[in-house]
Amino acid sequence: MEAITQKRFTRTLTDSPPDFCPYQCVLANSGQKSLHWAWLRSLLVLTAVCTACQRSEAQPAAAVQQPAVSSPAAGSVRPGINDRYLDPDLDPDEWVERFEVESREVFRARHAVAAACGLRPGDKIGDIGAGTGLFTMLFAKQVGPTGKVYAADIAEKFVERIGRIAEDQGLTQIDALVVGDHDRRMPFAEVDCLFVCDVYHHFEYPQVTDAALLRAVKPGGRLILVDFDRVEGESSDFVMGHVRAGKEVFRRELEEAGFVFVGEKSIDGLSENYCLEFRRPEDGR
Repeated sequence: MEAITQKRFTRTLTDSPPDFCPYQCVLANSGQKSLHWAWLRSLLVLTAVCTACQRSEAQPAAAVQQPAVSSPAAGSVRPGINDRYLDPDLDPDEWVERFEVESREVFRARHAVAAACGLRPGDKIGDIGAGTGLFTMLFAKQVGPTGKVYAADIAEKFVERIGRIAEDQGLTQIDALVVGDHDRRMPFAEVDCLFVCDVYHHFEYPQVTDAALLRAVKPGGRLILVDFDRVEGESSDFVMGHVRAGKEVFRRELEEAGFVFVGEKSIDGLSENYCLEFRRPEDGR
C-alpha cells in the first residue's frame, strides 16, 4: 500500500454501510478515492482506546462510596434541631400548652408510661430532656423523699421552671440540671433508670450522648426509651419530617454505645409512640 501523505475525514449521510458510522475516508495521493472501512474501523478502535487511556490518566478512579456514618468528629446528625430550646427568650408556659395537653399521646398515657419505668421508693432516675417537668413530678412521687430525680435539659428556662416547682412543693428529691447537647458526661451517676421520652430524636450528637448515658446508669440499670414510631407510609407528615429515623436505628445506636436491648414494652394508650427497654450490662462495660 502506498504511503499516505494526506488524510481527512468528511461526514456524509449517504452511501454508508448500515452497520457502521457514516464517515467516508478520502485518500489523496494516488488520485483515486476509495472507501477503506476495515482500515477506518481499526483507526476508530485505536482512537477510542487512546481516548480512554487519556481520561484514565487525567481522572483517578472514583472511590467506592461507603454508607454515611454519623460520628462526633463528623458533626451533628441534625443541625439546628434544638435551636428553639436554646433560645434565651424561650417561654416555658408556651411549651406547657403544647406538651401538657390531651391531644398529646404521651400526656394522655403519662401514668402508664411512668409506671413502665418500674420505679420503687429510694430509686434514682435521670429524666433526660425533662422539658416542662411533666414526668419529673410523677417520678418524684414514685421514688419518694429517699429517692432522687435528676431532671436534665439543655434549655435553662425549662430547668429553672422545674427548680421553682420543686422548691414550692418541697420536693427535695428533685435536682434540676442544665446539660449540654454534646456533653461527654452527665452531672450524675449510678442511677437505677434513665428515661428518654420524645427526646431521643433531638439528640444532635447521639454517639456522644449515648456514651454519656451509659456511664450515668449503674451496672444492670435500665434505660426506657419512648419516641415517635416513624414508619414510611404510615406515620404523619410531622413525624416523617421531624423524626430523623425509626426505632431500629435508635436501637442500633444505643446497642453500639454498649446498652443491651431487653425488649419492647406494650403500654396502654400508645399507638403513635413505642417504648423500648435497655440495660447496662452487669459487668459495667
